[in-house]
Amino acid sequence: MKSPFRRKRRLNPDGTMTLIEHVYEFRNRLGISLLAIVVTTVFGYIWFGTPFFGFPSLGDVLKEPYCSLPASIRPELAADGSCRLLGTTPFDQFMLRLKVGATAGVILACPVWLYQLWGFITPALLKNERRYAMSFVSVAAVLFVTGAVLAYLIIPQALNFLLSIGTEIQVTALTGSSYFSLVVNLIIIFGVSFLIPLIVVALNFAGVVTYAMLAKSRRGLIFGLFVFAAIATPGQDPISMLSLAFALTLLFEAAIQICRFNDRRKERKRAAEGWDSWDPDAPSPIDTTPSDIGGPSDIGGPSRVDGPSEVDGPSRVDTPAPATTRTATTPQPQERRPEPPVSGFDDIT
Repeated sequence: MKSPFRRKRRLNPDGTMTLIEHVYEFRNRLGISLLAIVVTTVFGYIWFGTPFFGFPSLGDVLKEPYCSLPASIRPELAADGSCRLLGTTPFDQFMLRLKVGATAGVILACPVWLYQLWGFITPALLKNERRYAMSFVSVAAVLFVTGAVLAYLIIPQALNFLLSIGTEIQVTALTGSSYFSLVVNLIIIFGVSFLIPLIVVALNFAGVVTYAMLAKSRRGLIFGLFVFAAIATPGQDPISMLSLAFALTLLFEAAIQICRFNDRRKERKRAAEGWDSWDPDAPSPIDTTPSDIGGPSDIGGPSRVDGPSEVDGPSRVDTPAPATTRTATTPQPQERRPEPPVSGFDDIT
């Protein structure tokens, strides 16, 4: 039985769905991504100590920068003289293998979870935005791998500098947990940092920043990249700091030139469409040319007014008829007649 969001997506090519269908789709795509990471993590856990298809084990690959150091600055911990790292607790071996396997699983499963992420956000993008987004995702993968390879190549030089200081007094015995944490963190930080110039290019294509703004702030931005490299590198050694800073500076300069080319392309397009002289921030022009009002219109002579109309007499106003029924049973007072005056003749008679 197919999920309802797939039926909805097939019926609506534009990808419009309800909120519940979006939640269902996010749940399914997240489940597929986590399942792929679990499978690749199991593979990375096994690959840590087992070679596959003629390739060395993952543990040997990550241990190679340490084993390439001179024997004078790294102690021999194994009886047979082989290159080994130090473990101090019983669970170091298991936790180290699980941590490296999980990191390798996330990296190996990136095609799956990137595809699921791409499938979730694609319906919300326009056609040209999808084309740009696919290009940016591809370039981001290449930049991340390039940064990881650069970090792997400078690890021997960084460790040689750190471990060769004060060798006449002590010899540093690295534990497997500290060494592999340094290697994994350095690889991830270099890979993620190489995406910063790509973000600058994306902001320029979106119209947020321009070449003029970047060129004006070039010195301050480069100084910020050096400060970021000094803070972000886990080893705190000058070799990894300077390597990351110079690599980011070169990539940032390349990003500025791409922004310059993109801004020139936009200007040529605006000039071809006739919008070159139009400033979007300026108010629209107002036509102040006086128009022809013309002469005064003919009002005409005075019109004839008729005499007063004959007014009829006052109209008869009907008065309401008296009510024939009484509204109350209260008796009405009787009229008293005045008594005759009393005179003195009556008394004589």
